[in-house]
Formats: sequence, structure tokens, C-alpha cells
Amino acid sequence: MKTVRVIATVALAFLSITAIWGANLLMQDPTGRPMDIPVSLLQHSPFHSFFIPGIILLVSNGLLPLAFTVATAFRKLPYGRWIAFQGCVLFGWISIEVIMLREVVWLHYVYWGLALVLVACGWALHRHEAHAPAPALKTVAASRH
Repeated sequence: MKTVRVIATVALAFLSITAIWGANLLMQDPTGRPMDIPVSLLQHSPFHSFFIPGIILLVSNGLLPLAFTVATAFRKLPYGRWIAFQGCVLFGWISIEVIMLREVVWLHYVYWGLALVLVACGWALHRHEAHAPAPALKTVAASRH
């Protein structure tokens, strides 16, 4: 399970870094120019600029996976569930983005794939957590020896 945990940690960190970077660009210049994204792509969405989507991206796919990366690195249970949850959040984000923009680009496939990796890793880790033996309780007498 160590390999699965490492894959999940790297995937979460990659997602967090790229989402924070992208959100920063969208919030600094809500016209989308730094990323070469025309505002006209938002015509079928409730947004008139990329500022609010940037905030949502920052929180949902930047800061949230950053917290889950730390939880996974320090094995704070139930980190498997949180990893799978983040995969679902990412899958939802990309799917809603595609619906609103009415356009699919190669990067959407990359992040859908990343979402599936997170769900699979999270599910595997959760199942491992559920089947792992409970930590033994130390008795006062045993700890004195």
C-alpha cells in the first residue's frame, strides 16, 4: 500500500500546485489573457469573467487537495476517503467546466484521468484502512518494562 499512498500523495500535490497556479492567473487577470483563454468561452456559464471560477478552483482543487496531501503524508485517517473524495471533486469540476464551456481540450482528459487515479487510490487505501488491524493498546504495566 505504500506505493499507492505515494502515487496518491504525488497526484494530490500535482493537482494542488497546478490548481493554485491556474487560480492565481485567473484571479490576477480575470480576462483569461495570461492563459490565452477568451472570455467568450464563458457565454454559456453564469460568469462574466474568470475571477469567481478562479476562487472556486483555488479552494476546491488547490487548497483542499493541499490539506489532503498533508493528511496522506502523515497518515491521518481516514485519508483514503479524503483522497477518493478529492477525485470526485476534480471529476465534477472538469465535467461542469466542459458543460459550461461547451468545449473539450486535451487537458480535460488529463485531469479526468487524474481524478480517476485519485478515486482508485483512495478506494484502495480506504479498503486497506478498513481491513488493517487496530493498533494494540499498551497497558501501563507493559509500558514500564
